[in-house]
Amino acid sequence: MFPSCYTKPAESGAKRSSIAKLLLGVFVVYMLHTVWLLYGFLNTKPCDGGRGETCIASYLTARPRLVLSVFTCLEPDNSQLNLALKIDPFDPHSTYERQVNVSLPQETRANGTLYAVVYVHKVGVSPLEDSREVHHAAQLTTYIAPTHTDVQRDKQKRPSPVSHWRPHLSITMMSEDFTFNKAGLPSDVRRYMRVSQDGRQMIYLPLLLINELNFRVRDLMEISSSTVQLPLTVSYEGLSLRGFRFWVHLQDVVYSLRQFGFTEENVDEIKETLVDSNLYLLVLTALITALQLICEFLALKNDISSWRKKKSMVGMSRKSVLWRSLSTLLIFLHLLEETSLLVLLPVGLGACVEVWKVFKVFNIQLKSSKLHVKKLDEEERKTVEYDAQASRYLSYLVYPLCISGAIFSLAYLRQKNYYSWLINSLVTGVYAFGFLSMAPQLFINYKMRSVSHLQGTVLMYRGVNTLISDLCSCASILSSSGSFCSSHQLSCFRDELLFFLYLYQRRRYAHKARRRESATHSKKLKTQ
Repeated sequence: MFPSCYTKPAESGAKRSSIAKLLLGVFVVYMLHTVWLLYGFLNTKPCDGGRGETCIASYLTARPRLVLSVFTCLEPDNSQLNLALKIDPFDPHSTYERQVNVSLPQETRANGTLYAVVYVHKVGVSPLEDSREVHHAAQLTTYIAPTHTDVQRDKQKRPSPVSHWRPHLSITMMSEDFTFNKAGLPSDVRRYMRVSQDGRQMIYLPLLLINELNFRVRDLMEISSSTVQLPLTVSYEGLSLRGFRFWVHLQDVVYSLRQFGFTEENVDEIKETLVDSNLYLLVLTALITALQLICEFLALKNDISSWRKKKSMVGMSRKSVLWRSLSTLLIFLHLLEETSLLVLLPVGLGACVEVWKVFKVFNIQLKSSKLHVKKLDEEERKTVEYDAQASRYLSYLVYPLCISGAIFSLAYLRQKNYYSWLINSLVTGVYAFGFLSMAPQLFINYKMRSVSHLQGTVLMYRGVNTLISDLCSCASILSSSGSFCSSHQLSCFRDELLFFLYLYQRRRYAHKARRRESATHSKKLKTQ
């Protein structure tokens, strides 16, 4: 009689579903585009003609006699150059490592800066007069807060940054004899390329790069006013085109992480992961991360959709939802002190969703600026009783272990303050016993002999996501130590234990759910 009353919810649901499908499609297209870029990155096609107007040949093809010179200066363009190291003759295909002592000028000792300028030029020609020289400037000093000062003891005063010395200078250059095509010149190579004309043939000068990935914050040395000389280790390595592009992309990734607010300590950890891993392992890691992101997105979409449609909370564990909400909030507060905005955003979004689910499961509504709690029906009261019973049994195990762990941490471990100790103790309890938050829900399923009140799709996506994470964690332990202890195995796959219990319950209670649905359907037919 009133079609508009029935078409509006369907239209809104279809609109939400189409938006979710659109976002998923955009993500899949983005991943396919990334895979295509990786393929082009690994397989750069050379110029077909070899030499010609459409090709750009390498300057190193003619085997020129070269010199590698390292100068120091206060400013790369407007100050005097002081020679620190000279490698003559210089072979681009070889590997070098030299250690020199660099004299610090008075301006650098007075909390100033110092730069290194690396030149590759012809033998017997000054780098400033060579028209085909290539050079690259890198900072030898950086400003960070001092680690041990009297000012740090006073919490009201923040120590000002002090100039520190970088003891390593890592130089890389593409030594492969590769001829580029003008039309297909990669953009990452173009920014490092200088082109010179040799008759009708275009040649590109050596591609020089300062490798920032070998720099670590822990290696920095504080510069004082009495410091006259400091050691500098200069290393050189020739790279293929694939290796050169690989390092360029990794340095771009590190730069992006800094822009997103990652601290230098977090960046150092990521650098070690990137540098110590080979290319194929990194590609596999990227694909696994993409699969996990897809699973997490689908789980979040289906979770929000199912909870929006929920009218009755029969069979839903209040304590599990509340525990998950508090756990997510505690992890968010813990990460708030240590990590960047890029990590905080998804965790904060998940915390907001979990808090919203608490309002739903406790039937709390906001009416006329007042909180209103709905009354429970008979089946929901039984669910609450089963939930309280399971939580009481669980508290006998969890509470003593958490309290004893917190006391041990306060007595034997160094803490910043009591707030930090409290947050760390709570987060440790969440990480150690968070997997038990599903236990009350499994107990309710057992008592009600049903799992129809749960969203199986969400649990499947999250189960697959957790299984992938645990398999990767397990593989990293196997590759690093070669042995596998049972305690770590239990800590890796403890979430899967409860997930497999849920799958067992789902299989066992499936026929009862079908009987219940057929009975309710027959009752509806009789009433009609």
